[in-house]
Amino acid sequence: MFFCNLLVQLLAMESIYGDNVFILDRQTGLRCFQIHIHVETSSELTIYAKLNSSSNLGTKTDGAHEFSYSFKVQNLPPIVITCLLPKSYPSHLSPYFTVSVQWLDSGKISYICSMLDSLWSEQPGQEVIYRWVEWLQSSCLSYLVFDKEIVLGPYGLRYTEDRRAISGSISPDVDIPSLKNYDDQQQQENFCRNLHECCICFSEFAGSEFVRLPCHHFFCWKCMKTFSDMHVKEGTISKLLCPNGKCGGMVPPGLLKRLLGDEEFERWESLMLQKTLESMSDVVYCPRCEMACIEDEDQHAQCSKCFFSFCTLCREQRHVGTTCMTPEMKLSILKERQNSSQLKDGQKRREQEMINEILSVREVLRDAKQCPSCKMAISRVEGCNKMVCNNCGQDGACELFPQREIQMWEERMMNGRQVVGQIQAQLFADRGHPCPNCGQNNVKVGNNNHIFCWQCQSHYCYLCRKIVRRSSQHYGPKGCKQHTVG
Repeated sequence: MFFCNLLVQLLAMESIYGDNVFILDRQTGLRCFQIHIHVETSSELTIYAKLNSSSNLGTKTDGAHEFSYSFKVQNLPPIVITCLLPKSYPSHLSPYFTVSVQWLDSGKISYICSMLDSLWSEQPGQEVIYRWVEWLQSSCLSYLVFDKEIVLGPYGLRYTEDRRAISGSISPDVDIPSLKNYDDQQQQENFCRNLHECCICFSEFAGSEFVRLPCHHFFCWKCMKTFSDMHVKEGTISKLLCPNGKCGGMVPPGLLKRLLGDEEFERWESLMLQKTLESMSDVVYCPRCEMACIEDEDQHAQCSKCFFSFCTLCREQRHVGTTCMTPEMKLSILKERQNSSQLKDGQKRREQEMINEILSVREVLRDAKQCPSCKMAISRVEGCNKMVCNNCGQDGACELFPQREIQMWEERMMNGRQVVGQIQAQLFADRGHPCPNCGQNNVKVGNNNHIFCWQCQSHYCYLCRKIVRRSSQHYGPKGCKQHTVG
């Protein structure tokens, strides 16, 4: 008779509480079982912990400064009640039980055990398991005065009042991450079980079809992949952030790799490195192998690949103790040499091209301005004065920069780094080729196939001789290579 009544009770509990009921001894009479009880919360709960500055966060030491830390959760780890039913239950004896809670100290769990004893005493001889579970689900927080805030600890104290109270609380540096991880996991599981609307395409999908970002905004997988592919293809990776216009949160690299695939993710990494190097004022490129180098305070650099030590102004071998010739000084000397009768025709022509290059670069620098965000040089090709920096994506205002800032920028930028490199390239006449737009002769500099015509100021590709409107679209896996030898 006892076995039949017990079996009925356990089957009823399994039907009510589902996977939260665990039978521990099915082979020996079904008398021992465990129930995981999820506490009901009406809203977010604040978890509050007192910490101190000693190395052991759970122990207060003399001289340690105490401070507090709080965070919010929507889900708490379950209260676990393990019961063993005596043969005289429920007529004479109550169940033998233990209560285990991860986020409570043993003293507070002892209060819970006492309350369960009281519930049995109120109605002895009757079934009590359902009343225990119902009370733990709905009333234990208010019983402990934890309606809106749960205080962790105290730590470092031992309670021996009730051996049935089992605490999983260890220390703040263990309990806090554990509670946060459990809450995140439960929120993700709840999200995946429900239907949601994508705020980009306005279609409804199951939560498992969405991408959730660290900023807690979510978008369907298809829209997020299209969004990511578009920015990598166009090279606007600085805008590859949370699609919510008011957020700007980062998209984790691990998620990007799943969205983009291996090939496009490698391109994203390459673009990120390129953007980072371009925004660093002390990065220069080796004139021999095009390796990125760090410029020192004396305007010298040494390549880590080919070990060439060079001057970052003239891009020639390092010349300690000798003043580097500025573009204006070179321009003056070259103009005087044009009147010399001893200069051969070929050399005279090459030096005239060097003069033209210096003058054209001067004009380019006169029209260019600095991005107010990342300080990269930008220039307006057409349209209104509002520009978007391709390096950092910053939008500019529809007004000119103050003239004083332009002059200061020109003074800083007219140091000849790019100018002298262009001038030296003119000495290699065999590399000359006409601009597809105006026919003016230009020379490829180093390994870069992106050519700027000093005559008409257009950009074109050295390989295919086509005008380049946007570098990120022309060069890439499916286009021309931007850097080749020869």
